[in-house]
Amino acid sequence: MASFSLFFALLLTLTAQAQKNDSLKVAKLKTEVIKSLDGKQKTAQEMVDMVFSFSELGFQETESAAYLTNILQKNGFTIEKGIAGIPTAWMAKWGNGKPVIALGSDIDCIPKASQKPGVAYKEPIVVDAPGHGEGHNSGLPLVILSAIEVKKIMEREKIPGTLIIWPGVAEEVVGSKAWYIRDGYFKNVDACIFTHVGNNMGVSWGDAGNNGLVSVEFKFEGSAAHAAGQPWRGKSALDAVELMDIAWNFKREHLKPTQRSHYVITDGGDQPNVVPSKASVWYYLRERTYEDIKGMYDDAVLYAKSVAAMTGTTVTHKLLGTAWPGHFNKPIAELVYKNIQTVGLPTWDSADQRLARAVQKMSNAPKKTPRGEPIDGLALKLDSLNGPVQFSSGGGSDDIADIAWNVPTVVVRYPSNIPGTPGHSWVDAISMATPIAHKGVVAGSKVVAASLLDMLTNARAITDAWDYYKNVQTKEVKYIPFLDATTPPATHLNKKTMEEFRPLLKKYYYDPSKYKTYLEQLGIQYPQLEKKAF
Repeated sequence: MASFSLFFALLLTLTAQAQKNDSLKVAKLKTEVIKSLDGKQKTAQEMVDMVFSFSELGFQETESAAYLTNILQKNGFTIEKGIAGIPTAWMAKWGNGKPVIALGSDIDCIPKASQKPGVAYKEPIVVDAPGHGEGHNSGLPLVILSAIEVKKIMEREKIPGTLIIWPGVAEEVVGSKAWYIRDGYFKNVDACIFTHVGNNMGVSWGDAGNNGLVSVEFKFEGSAAHAAGQPWRGKSALDAVELMDIAWNFKREHLKPTQRSHYVITDGGDQPNVVPSKASVWYYLRERTYEDIKGMYDDAVLYAKSVAAMTGTTVTHKLLGTAWPGHFNKPIAELVYKNIQTVGLPTWDSADQRLARAVQKMSNAPKKTPRGEPIDGLALKLDSLNGPVQFSSGGGSDDIADIAWNVPTVVVRYPSNIPGTPGHSWVDAISMATPIAHKGVVAGSKVVAASLLDMLTNARAITDAWDYYKNVQTKEVKYIPFLDATTPPATHLNKKTMEEFRPLLKKYYYDPSKYKTYLEQLGIQYPQLEKKAF
């Protein structure tokens, strides 16, 4: 008995020592990859600036997709293009076996957000053209930097695992990620790290407090007539659209405070002297739970059919996009946050801070965040690890939630934007091809790379992630897609806009063979705080 006890104690000691040695080895690898990424600042700047210059709207990200997949292909990744029936969507894979870790970020931009970077006043590159007024030009460069450096270590150390890199196509119209899930592209993925631009380094877990949504367009059809000569012979599709909007606006009084619903009339007829035979309206219907979103969706369809009957028109509807409310993985978030604490925030210089404060003043930024923290220049203190919201009055949506309800997922926020900006605006584009964005991307790449090494070398990281997913996140709430098997992606969206503006934007594509930065190419003295007199 004494011999057995001695053997067991020796076994525990050897196991503990082995675990300690493994931990020290991983720590050394993480130090190595962080140092290596410090040397990739020029690469980060080129990728961030290049995608910024393309300025492509959702479903039309052809230049961005070609540029980024070419980089990945040159670094040994195998590319599958056109996934889920979306021409600009792709998956890049490298490695063998488990774990399979997906790394993603969005690539599309915002309508009418064209803006010269580093300039603290409105000055579009091309008037009324799209621009990166959220910062989606930065996320995939971050992910690619991380993956390539980790791949080198995996090859040298013979670390098993598979890396998958993928783009959030058309995120601004929530038009791709639910389709990726429906078509099985995440079926064998063990975990997902997603990145999104922010103004601090952070990660959270649990209920994110945001809304899910359906994006749906209603198309009415009537009959044309001379609007002055014989208007009684017409059946106005525009009447139906306007009655639909009036009915929905009255309904708002009887919806929960957490709802967000908004619309644009995508077709209001051709000219006033013709009774419009066709008209359409596009709605986003947002709420905090699947059941409430579905209820709004069903009511909107009922209203559309009702006003069609009132106006003698017919109506069809099409789902253009969808997103679930977000819920993110606790064990992965805790793992990532430890690496955030190790990496810390970038070192901002006086030029960065001057630009940030000038933009905050120009855009009338609030003095404090919703949590009461001061807004004054760029962040100097790390964000905390945030858990589930205790209360939410509703808000925005992101279809990364559809991935997160199928695979353990976190969103890593990195500091490439300026605090206090309005969002979805040319103002948010100002920092996105400047040293602020470049530094934020390098810092974020260190966090993602270190977290990848943790997940690749510690099987428990994946086991714990799935335990939370199965026994907490999905214990009572089950994912029900809004899509059916026949719903096509809305790849027609933004086509006409990009056909108009792409030839104009091409003149301003970044040329790194001639210019060190996009700021240099555009002739901007960073930071440019006042309009030059000519």
